[in-house]
This record gives sequence, structure tokens and C-alpha cells, in this order.
Amino acid sequence: MGKSLRNWSKTVKTPRRPFEKERLDHELRLCGEYGLRCKREVWRVHYALTKIRGAARELLKLDEIDPKRIFEGNAMLRSSSLD
Repeated sequence: MGKSLRNWSKTVKTPRRPFEKERLDHELRLCGEYGLRCKREVWRVHYALTKIRGAARELLKLDEIDPKRIFEGNAMLRSSSLD
């Protein structure tokens, strides 16, 4: 028996109100516009962006000369650039 290679971290956060009309319409429009297969893909991208925004907020709390802020901030900018 080998190791289990499964990742146990969350990738999707489902909405609190499952049948909110405005949100449903917006998600359907996003699926059609970007060619997503299902609502779960919309939720996955939303969850990823939420984590990135949270990390950015934490970095902004640090001093401007803090080495962690400089290093991780530059890494975050490099990873988010769309070339």
C-alpha cells in the first residue's frame, strides 16, 4: 500500500443562499460569456480570487519596508500578470 496522493484542501465554496435569483442570473451569464461548463467552475474562480485578495490585504497591513511584504508582494504580482 502506497501513500494516498489526494489533496484535502478546499477548492470551491458554495453560496450561502442557493436560490438567489440575481446571483443565479449573474452566474449563468458568466458561464455563457466565458464558456464555463458548470456553476462549480464559477465558484472555484471566485474562491481563488477571494484567497488572493485576502493574502493581499494581509501584506498591506505590514510595513512598506518589511522583507516579507516586498518578497511576497512581488511574487504575487508576477503570478497574477497576464502575458
